[in-house]
Amino acid sequence: MSQLPAARSFFADSDVPPLRAYVRLLGRTLGEVIKECEGQRAFDVVEKLRQVAVRLRREGNVRDGRALERQIARLTDDQATQTARAFSYFLHLSNIAEDRDQIQRRRRHELVSHAPGRGSLQHTLDVLRGRGVGKARIRRYLETAVIAPVLTAHPTEVQRKSTLDLHRAIAEQLALCDETLTDAERLHIRQRLTGLVATLWQTRMLRQQKLTVLDEIDNALSYYRSTFLDAIPRLYQDFADRLQPVRRSVFDVEARMLPPFLRMGSWIGGDRDGNPNVDAAALEQAVLKQCACAMEHYLAEIKVLGTELSLSQSLAGPSTALQQLASQSGDTSAHRSDEPYRRACIHVYARLAATAQALLGRSLALFPTYAAPAYDNPEALLHDLDVMAQSLRGHHGALIARLRLDGLRQAVSVFGFHLATLDLRQSSDVNERVVAELLRAAGAKCNGKAVDYARLDEAGRIELLRHEIRQPRPLVSPWLRYSDETEKELAIWRMAAQCRRRFGERSIGQVIVSHTETLSDLLEVLLLQQETGVCAPPGQARHDDGGGLMVVPLFETIPDLERGPDIMDEWLGLPEVAERVRRDQAGVQEVMLGYSDSNKDGGYLTSNWTLYCAERRLVEVFKARRTRLRLFHGRGGSVGRGGGSSFDAIVAQPPGTVNGQIRLTEQGEVIQAKYKDVEVGSSHLELLVAATLEASLTPSRSSAHDEDDFMARFGGGMHYVSEMAQSVYRGLVYETPGFAEYFFAATPILEIAGLNIGSRPAARKPGQKIEDLRAIPWGFSWAQCRLLLPGWYGVGTALSHYVEHGCENAPAGAAQRLELLRDMARSWPFFRTLLSNMEQVLAKVDLSIARRYADLVPQKALRERIFGRIQAEFDLTVEMFRTVTGHELLANDEALRAALDERFAYVDPLNRLQVELLRRLRGNTRRRRSTEAVESEIQSGIHLTINGIAAGLRNSG
Repeated sequence: MSQLPAARSFFADSDVPPLRAYVRLLGRTLGEVIKECEGQRAFDVVEKLRQVAVRLRREGNVRDGRALERQIARLTDDQATQTARAFSYFLHLSNIAEDRDQIQRRRRHELVSHAPGRGSLQHTLDVLRGRGVGKARIRRYLETAVIAPVLTAHPTEVQRKSTLDLHRAIAEQLALCDETLTDAERLHIRQRLTGLVATLWQTRMLRQQKLTVLDEIDNALSYYRSTFLDAIPRLYQDFADRLQPVRRSVFDVEARMLPPFLRMGSWIGGDRDGNPNVDAAALEQAVLKQCACAMEHYLAEIKVLGTELSLSQSLAGPSTALQQLASQSGDTSAHRSDEPYRRACIHVYARLAATAQALLGRSLALFPTYAAPAYDNPEALLHDLDVMAQSLRGHHGALIARLRLDGLRQAVSVFGFHLATLDLRQSSDVNERVVAELLRAAGAKCNGKAVDYARLDEAGRIELLRHEIRQPRPLVSPWLRYSDETEKELAIWRMAAQCRRRFGERSIGQVIVSHTETLSDLLEVLLLQQETGVCAPPGQARHDDGGGLMVVPLFETIPDLERGPDIMDEWLGLPEVAERVRRDQAGVQEVMLGYSDSNKDGGYLTSNWTLYCAERRLVEVFKARRTRLRLFHGRGGSVGRGGGSSFDAIVAQPPGTVNGQIRLTEQGEVIQAKYKDVEVGSSHLELLVAATLEASLTPSRSSAHDEDDFMARFGGGMHYVSEMAQSVYRGLVYETPGFAEYFFAATPILEIAGLNIGSRPAARKPGQKIEDLRAIPWGFSWAQCRLLLPGWYGVGTALSHYVEHGCENAPAGAAQRLELLRDMARSWPFFRTLLSNMEQVLAKVDLSIARRYADLVPQKALRERIFGRIQAEFDLTVEMFRTVTGHELLANDEALRAALDERFAYVDPLNRLQVELLRRLRGNTRRRRSTEAVESEIQSGIHLTINGIAAGLRNSG
């Protein structure tokens, strides 16, 4: 008998680190696809560039740099586009390899050390147990906890959904490569992997049309189908198992479901701040599509349950309640006469199908069914599922319920019929204009005199608004015609009222007031809710409106953050508001904090410090007002917009600011990075829950005492450093003549606008003023040119100035002041996290590449003056980082350093290619030599490089 070949994995003979092995496999596959599809000559062009770029990154030879520049300059427009595609797709594949490596490293850690990793639920439970927090207390904490990732459509995701779907499929095949495989299995996987990469290569990378709001809704819902609907129930079950007091045998599983503390939120279809495309129809479609997604999942799961629960009544006696449920079934098949669980599932399926028909106005049933009464609410559906689960446990079937039924029960308790709670958002200035028009049209009076709301001072506005809120008579008349803006706003509010009555209060829960600057900004929204039927006036008969939407201020700029606590003190001090919070909001009031605009306004260090101080003051205000604070963190992907480690960010929050209540935005490329599939998504959701647990249940007295000590020792110096950093940052960005011209010439900001990555405009107003530019394209542009300026500028000078000159109450000598900064970096979680996030940004900066972008600025004196300042501040910031922390960039993060080394060899040539194409496009436009076709080819190449660089930097938006 011939000897069978030994089974082995793809990497059994590899002597390189796993990450590099994954990258090599995918890179080699892409090369083979390019050679097969485009020919040897096209492959040679790309490969020659790749080899020089890799050698340049690893050896830093100046001659290689010049050779790379010459090769890029010689590329035709068509070759440049193809090269951009090749390097961009390599970076897509490299990201897949990194994600796989992270999963495997985490698994290896647990296998080797037999200890849970930091950020896991078990590690947090162990930490809390060491601090005297038991499982019973954790269960009680979960009863009132709210942890909510909120998906937004902020335009920083440059990948198409078709591309992202292929990424998932490639990741699945890459995971199989780690298995022990026969030669036949290896060949099969190799063929599938190559086929998927070939599909990726032949799939258009760029969107031809601008995304619509409906597109954004559909894109977000794809993550529920691929990740959330499975990952969240799985997390609940895992957590419940870990909280079980004692397990006597494998059959001893936790019967109680955990309360729905982890819930999903969304802005997509409700966020109209600066987006004219969001209207009442978009809001309705968002709610309808979310409901349909949940219903489709439930119907599919019930159908499979009906197949799987084949238990015979003669072998497993069902409960009386289960028999009654089964007896209602319209199923008449004799084959299932003694299979009550299957008959019960058929009836539940029929009722679910009827519910979907009633809510959506269309059928979602994929199989024939019969007429049955619709469920009035998700609780009624959950009751039937609970009947099945309790019956199974009555005849030793707890593990049978665990197979699928328990996951479905948990899904229904979390997602209901609405899937995710939608927020409404609008800018305060729009709300002000609408209210002013309504009051003017109604002839509103105050103290017997007609009023012009826009001309009133703040005290006058508050008095008038409170008076109108108390009035039972309507302010809005159906007989009057209002401006288009007001009609649109009123229609959205009315649609919100309809959706809440139809899909439940949890379908739309909060209204975010952007640019909150005064108390009247919040009262205006309360009035608008009453005028459109979202809630009844105080003291009036209510029609199950749940008190309407929670009014949530969004404090964004540095001045707004500084005023925020005082505004909230006034808000909670109003008797009608205090009663509303107590009665309708369970004693909880939410406050949203904006990271993006505060960073663009005051720079990285000042933004973070102002946010931190605002949070501390909010805790004091809410404690005095006996109200529970829920913070909603408007974080982006880039560090400048609040990105970085979610775990570290939550744990480093001031004591009392988490307290079992937290919401945070997940947007753009971050959604794909964190929630691309069940495995990756489960890990990030677990991290979010673990961090919130640890931050909330750490004994408050000890943590508050530590924080008071930190503020006493470090607060004065931190305040001085913040003021200095803001002065340096604003001095460059807002006070330097010609800075706007430099920015628009030295970054691809104008080309980013043509990427079709979102439905919202890139700027608030037309023109080229930094003040009018939105924070997201602002940060995205700096990432593209490899300066990432919003994530560090001003910090170096601020720290250096503190060491050299000190401030009031600072230590007397420079050495002592430096030691104080080092002590801050070692012991204060806030400052340590601040430096850690900045470290990741500094590691991605490349001044030699940034210099090439600066050369695009036509005025030599301007570019030398501004780039010289940026370069000097970067050098000083890196120097001060080393001095304060005592180590080089990424010295303590070998995994990230290795990943960046792999990536940058492919990001660097894309940057150089982007500069070359920008030069061609702008030069041709000035000389008017190019045809529309030539410009289109060059623009396509630029957009491809933007796509690739964003993929390579990962969190750049």
